[in-house]
Amino acid sequence: MDPIAQIVFRCAAVYVFMIIAIRVTGKTELAQLSVIDLVLVLLISNSVQNAMVGENTSLLGGLTAAAALFSLHGLFKMSFYYSKSLRKLFEGEPLVLIYRGKINKKNLGSARLPLDELEAACREHGVEKIEDVNLALLESDGNISILSGNYGRSTQHQRRIKRRITQSNQSSSE
Repeated sequence: MDPIAQIVFRCAAVYVFMIIAIRVTGKTELAQLSVIDLVLVLLISNSVQNAMVGENTSLLGGLTAAAALFSLHGLFKMSFYYSKSLRKLFEGEPLVLIYRGKINKKNLGSARLPLDELEAACREHGVEKIEDVNLALLESDGNISILSGNYGRSTQHQRRIKRRITQSNQSSSE
């Protein structure tokens, strides 16, 4: 096999393996890198380098590996754009963690997310009590989105004010 083609094949195999491994280990790993997660990423990148380029440690070999990785990444992103099922397979779907103030313990467990981390995320979003959360989602990128009880009320309140302003402006222009 041609040395350049061999590098491209090796990069593709490592790239797909890494995507699957990260997907299996959980979404929270992506958005919330701890010290041990960072060390793992650094060590993995070092350990798979030889698997991608083999004995070809030349500049051309390194550039070929980088080009192959960028190309594969672009192909995956384009495939995810056009195929919802493929995107769901590799990136997953958001998980409902809290709905109307009640914790979904099954989803919390499947995400391997400790309750204290969920409570911390609520506090970060300005919500003191879980009972005040209308909806909390673990997004597919590992971030936690929270909509609190005040969120919906303030939006309705803002709509009412906007409607009143619009009506008063129409009245004054007549």
